[in-house]
This record gives sequence, C-alpha cells and structure tokens, in this order.
Amino acid sequence: MAQKLSVDEQLALIKENLQETLNQEIIEEVLKKGEPLKIYWGTATTGRPHCGYFVPGLKLAQFLQAGCHVKVLLADVHGFLDNLKAPIELVKHRAEYYRFVIIALLKAVNVPVDRLEFVLGSSYQLTPEYTMDLFRLSTVVTEHDAKKAGAEVVKQVENAFLSGLIYPLMQALDEEYLKVDCQFGGVDQRKIFALAKEVLPRIGFKERAHLMNPMVPGLQGGKMSASDPDSKIDLLDTPDAVRKKLKKAVCAPKEVEGNGVLSFIEYVLLPASTLKYGTPKFVIPRRDAESLEYTGIKKMQEDYAADILKPQDLKPAVTEALIALLEPIQKDFEGSAEWKDIETKAYPPPPPPPKKEKKKKDKGSFYPKKVEAKPDGHVEGPDKDKVDVGTDGGAEAIKKLGLEDK
Repeated sequence: MAQKLSVDEQLALIKENLQETLNQEIIEEVLKKGEPLKIYWGTATTGRPHCGYFVPGLKLAQFLQAGCHVKVLLADVHGFLDNLKAPIELVKHRAEYYRFVIIALLKAVNVPVDRLEFVLGSSYQLTPEYTMDLFRLSTVVTEHDAKKAGAEVVKQVENAFLSGLIYPLMQALDEEYLKVDCQFGGVDQRKIFALAKEVLPRIGFKERAHLMNPMVPGLQGGKMSASDPDSKIDLLDTPDAVRKKLKKAVCAPKEVEGNGVLSFIEYVLLPASTLKYGTPKFVIPRRDAESLEYTGIKKMQEDYAADILKPQDLKPAVTEALIALLEPIQKDFEGSAEWKDIETKAYPPPPPPPKKEKKKKDKGSFYPKKVEAKPDGHVEGPDKDKVDVGTDGGAEAIKKLGLEDK
C-alpha cells in the first residue's frame, strides 16, 4: 500500500492531525528521493501506558502506512533521569512492557510492524562515544537554555537535580545516534525540538525536521495523566472499569473546547477506524431518534455545539468503541505468558502495609512487672524495693504509717 502513495499523499498522511511541523523541506526532500522517511519517537518508560498512548500510537501507525521507517526509543535512561522516577533496573523492565504494548496497539488497528524498530536507550547512551558527544554538547548549551528546554517535559521541583538539565541534551543528541530524518512528539516537546534544531549543527551534526501532535485533553478536561486514576484508562482495564471511568468523564453539553471525549474521537477513534476499515466512520446510536453517523470531527463538533448530539448519547458510544479497541490488546496480553511475567516485574504490587503493633497496656507504675513473689511473702527481682513489704507481712510498714495511734 505504501508504494502506491504519491509524495503528496505520503506527506498528507504524515501531517494529518499534527499541530505543527518544523523544517518540512527536509521531509519533502527525502520523500522525493523515493527513500523511506526515518522518524523516531521516544517515550520514557515510567508509568503504565494508558489510553492516551493511542494518540501517538495511531500517528506511528499512519507513519508506517505512509511508508516511513519508524524507530521507537524506549528511553530507560531518560526515565531514570526524570527526577529519578524509578530505579534503572525497574525502568528496563518497563521498557520491555512498553514494547509489548506498542506492538499490540498497532496490531489492533491492522498495521504491519515490519518497518517498526525498537531501540533501548541504554544500548547506546552509555557508550564512551555518546558520553563524549554529550560533553561536547554541554559546552554549547547554557544552564538557562537546558532548563527552559525541559520545562514542560521534565518534572519541575525546587532546587532541581542536574539530571533534569542533561535530559533535553540527550533527547537532542538521540537524533544523531538514531540516524533519523525527523523526530516526532507532543507539542509539549517543542522547546527541546527547538534546542536540538539550534545546537546540533554547532557540534557538527545535521539539523532534523520535527513533527508535533497537539496535547489532547484527558477525560477530566486536563492532560491525561497516569497519576490521576479518573483521568486515564489503562490499556488492560476491564470493560466495567472503562464504563465506570467514562461515566465520570467531563462532557458538558454544547461545550466543544477542552472536551476530552470529543478529542478522543478526533485523535483516536476516527483514525483507528480509517486504519482498520479504510474509511473514517463513527456511529452514535440514540434511544429516541435515528443513529448519527460521522466521517469527520467537524460535523460532530457542530452537532454537539448545537445540542443535536448530546452527552448521554456520545459517552456510551465512545465507551463501547473504546472497549472494542482494547479487546484485541487484552486478548494478546492474556495469551502471552512472557508479557504477563514482564508486567509483574515492571509494576510489582506494592508491599503490604506493616502490621499494627499491639500496644502493651500500662498497668500503672506500682504494678510489679519485674518481681517474683516467694512463699514467705517477700519478693525478688529488679523492682523488689518498690513492692517488698518484708517477711513480717508489712507490720513494720504499717507502724511507720502511724495507724496504731489512731
């Protein structure tokens, strides 16, 4: 299929749904030569991949459909550097888990993965050559520029670690070491892309093109985040869990801007239907009226703004479409002992909470804790002097109290 596409068709497919493209002429030049465009997308292998990964995943699918050679950088070292989110050993297990997820995701929309290549960051980022080039790059990038470049990507904390400054330099240098024509990522990566474009030529490496996806709102209206359980749906969530989470999704009537449910249709469900069936199509059944059928997002947004399409019809339709999209991925997971094993290693269950220690009851300061009573009435032990009344049965002690005079 890819060989039948003209340069214009390839370019249209590559740019579909993107927010911005830098140095498009580099892409056009490669395509005009009849060579496969080499693109890389990097993902720091930290939290569990959620449904937000469908957005870049489906763009990778379109790149493959356009005849591109796609390299996925499983950025284990980046995951370690990003505020030390996880130990490097755990991040490597997660990289393997991500590989399983991405392959299953692409297979779910009928995309062949023969031009898909996975590269583990630590396989070349720990070499002497890479380290020396990173040192060279550090001589032409200021602390201010490195911090600014990573501001929207690296977790920002007060008194930040140097690792957060190294992160964007490595992402720029990866373009050279992966031997690609362009890098793909979210628009939140723009400052890193701009840094790469500016500084790589300063150390003798060529400039690359950059392709940027828009930031798609999560189900709660903000960014889809692994740290917010209601904002994200895990790729292995059960149908019941998917229904429960989408029921909570923010989907205000007539509001199109920032609507995560509509955005999910635009960037995931419509492109997925095109890849699976050759044409974009989304059907919304309605209880008391005829079903609505859409082949593009614009008409859907217009109908939603006009209240022709209502949240109570939209959300169930999206729910069932997502469950259907997740089904083959979950089937692959259930059928793979290797994938299950790596999931346990990558995301081990948290240790059980420590058992609550029983508090010893305080029986008072006069309670004989460390004494032993003898048959004649006296006691022995470390606390003897506190409780001993002597062998006279306490007669002497009573006398000292002066009770006999009363």
